[in-house]
Amino acid sequence: MKSFSKSVCFLVLGWVISLSALAQTVVRGPYLQMQTDDGISIHWRTDTATDSVVRYGTSPGALTSSETVGGLRTDHEVSLTGLGNGQQFWYSVGDSVGTLAGDSSFHFHTAPASGSAADTRIWVIGDSGTANADARAVRDAYKAWAASDPADFWIMLGDNAYNDGTDAEYQAAVFDTYPEILRQLPLWSTLGNHDGHSADSATQTGPYYDIFNLPRAAEVGGLASGTEAYYSFDYANIHFVCLDSYETSRSPTGSMLQWLEADLASNTQPWVIAFWHHPPYTKGSHDSDTEGRLIDMRQNALPILEAWGVDLVLSGHSHSYERSYLLDGHYGSSPTLDPVLNVLDPGDGRDTGDGAYEKPDGIAPQNAGAVYAVAGSSGKLSGGSLNHPAMFVSLNSLGSMVLDVAGNRLDATFLDEAGAVRDTFTILKTPDFEPPVITGATAPDATHVVVSFDEALDAVGATDPANYTIAGLTVSAAELLAGDRDVRLTSSAMTSGSSYTLVVN
Repeated sequence: MKSFSKSVCFLVLGWVISLSALAQTVVRGPYLQMQTDDGISIHWRTDTATDSVVRYGTSPGALTSSETVGGLRTDHEVSLTGLGNGQQFWYSVGDSVGTLAGDSSFHFHTAPASGSAADTRIWVIGDSGTANADARAVRDAYKAWAASDPADFWIMLGDNAYNDGTDAEYQAAVFDTYPEILRQLPLWSTLGNHDGHSADSATQTGPYYDIFNLPRAAEVGGLASGTEAYYSFDYANIHFVCLDSYETSRSPTGSMLQWLEADLASNTQPWVIAFWHHPPYTKGSHDSDTEGRLIDMRQNALPILEAWGVDLVLSGHSHSYERSYLLDGHYGSSPTLDPVLNVLDPGDGRDTGDGAYEKPDGIAPQNAGAVYAVAGSSGKLSGGSLNHPAMFVSLNSLGSMVLDVAGNRLDATFLDEAGAVRDTFTILKTPDFEPPVITGATAPDATHVVVSFDEALDAVGATDPANYTIAGLTVSAAELLAGDRDVRLTSSAMTSGSSYTLVVN
């Protein structure tokens, strides 16, 4: 009897251990972050602590490679590197014992080579965090419309999880609402005011910062910001800039806008797309004439962006869709919009209508115009007067945006919750045959002249001293400075107080 009793205890203990092992379940994700041109970061959550293993391969039935992160945890992050650019992989997530989640719908691709003119599709949603039928309708309309040609990645414009951006609200509004999209398409985000209720940008803490893995050290191109609150990244020939319009200082002398100018000055991609939560122009459920954060972004961020050639600015906050003409230089209230000076193209931007919005091809054409879109209707509608004079179209309609960039052409589509196309526009980069214009020349010392131009220069021509003539002097060297708009010439000695004539070929 004694021996039998011990045997029973052992069998019961073994059954408990077996149940514990079976209880491990993926309760969040997986979801994709930090897509680069040779890797990706995969995140998920389990209900009990395990180690972290991603198994992957180039076909769904042959996951022959793996990456393991040791140690027990419930929130998992595994980074894959060295995968090569533009490659597709299938994967599963689990632990060292086996797979916990993974089938043929678990796949991702690495980004194309940075700087390449690869066709790119981006899905954009704003203020989607309602976890309700409206958000699901917008999701389903996109999935049906793009079924044969899905996006390469997607962007959330803030207010991703109502009302306070808590972990539980993110579970309902993001992870339970977009499970298939999350495991296939890398996600980028900006902080909204509702997300900010439970997050702190200064310390980068709270659910928003716990959930998202965003570049702070130029891991995906751009210039290191040192923070996940604002950052940049490159995808193919597009440079993306994300700003924090809610909590970080929006002052021109603050760290964010100082970084913004330095980042744009170092950009080498022909397309620039910026996004943040609070729109610079809106007459929806918010008013850009009266609300401080919106005014700050218009007055302080837009002059920098436009000077460095921004093409498209995306925001949410107002629960509507509003899309501008091709604009430049409008930093005041709506009544001050000058239809001649600020509206560079008063047309509809459509090939089938007044024609695409045209801009000079090349890197950072200065003040050549940008389109501003408010896409904050992916989860709810809140109306408004919807009569901002900068806008070509304003709709009290649920929906999302799809952006397609191919070479020198950007096509944007606003898709409503029923799958109907309600707005389109095109930005076309055309060859720039006009020579750069000299905007200034100064002599910091007796043997150097700094020449400033109105646009980025070609390095080959700009650094050839034979292209510069200064009467009475010999130009021996030409150096292209950071930002590609200033050239420092080395010359024979100049005489103090004398004037010289510079000719640039």
